[in-house]
Amino acid sequence: METARADALVELNALLGRGTRYAGKLYFEGRMRIEGTFSGEIRGDDVLVIGEGADVEADIEVGVCIVTGGTVRGSLRARDAIELHAPAVVAGDLHAPNVFIDRGAQFEGNCTMAPLDQATSPTAASAAADERVADPLPPSDLEPIEREPREQD
Repeated sequence: METARADALVELNALLGRGTRYAGKLYFEGRMRIEGTFSGEIRGDDVLVIGEGADVEADIEVGVCIVTGGTVRGSLRARDAIELHAPAVVAGDLHAPNVFIDRGAQFEGNCTMAPLDQATSPTAASAAADERVADPLPPSDLEPIEREPREQD
């Protein structure tokens, strides 16, 4: 994971630096780094790095999301991976096939380790469970278990 983190810090296409504030929708290509304040929605196919000092409240969907510090509130969805490195503070839901949480990083929320195309909503999970309960095996397929009487001591 260190290689991905180091690569993400080297080549940047865009930077929202310290002291900068932005609210709205952000779409990017390449590598994006946030060190300022952002609120809204972030979309991209590549790498998003949220650095120390950042304050982000957003619905995020990217290729890779690396949080190296700062505070993030909202959902983080990544097609490849999410990395939380100390001293990151994240409150929200994570969804990615690969998730790494460093010792010292703080995370509060739900974590789903699966491809993004898999349904993860509580409603979908509940409906699937209800369907399994609603369709039990037919009685003819069940065979009674015969047990021999146990001896009492």
